[in-house]
Amino acid sequence: MSAEDPDQAMRQAVALRYGSGQSAPQVVAKGRGLLAETIIARAREAGVYVHESPELVQLLMAVELDREIPPALYQAVAELLAWLYRLEQGTQDFPGGGVPAPPGG
Repeated sequence: MSAEDPDQAMRQAVALRYGSGQSAPQVVAKGRGLLAETIIARAREAGVYVHESPELVQLLMAVELDREIPPALYQAVAELLAWLYRLEQGTQDFPGGGVPAPPGG
């Protein structure tokens, strides 16, 4: 996920991981500026979808690295994960700033 930070005029990005056996998604990377650009580039290189949601990124930036997201963010992140699932299944277009990673990087 990425967002523009109007106060700092600098891009922000947060990467989440959620796998079987986890009780909630976990923040595995976050940063501003060049670090954010690197996170986004690596996600795209790996074929991971990048979704732009400034409000959600702001909230996720407050979560410490390697920590699960707080319960207050469960619904917002669940909606994003459901959107990604539908996208991967080919049952939904790319609304709301969601940008698919280009094939092969």
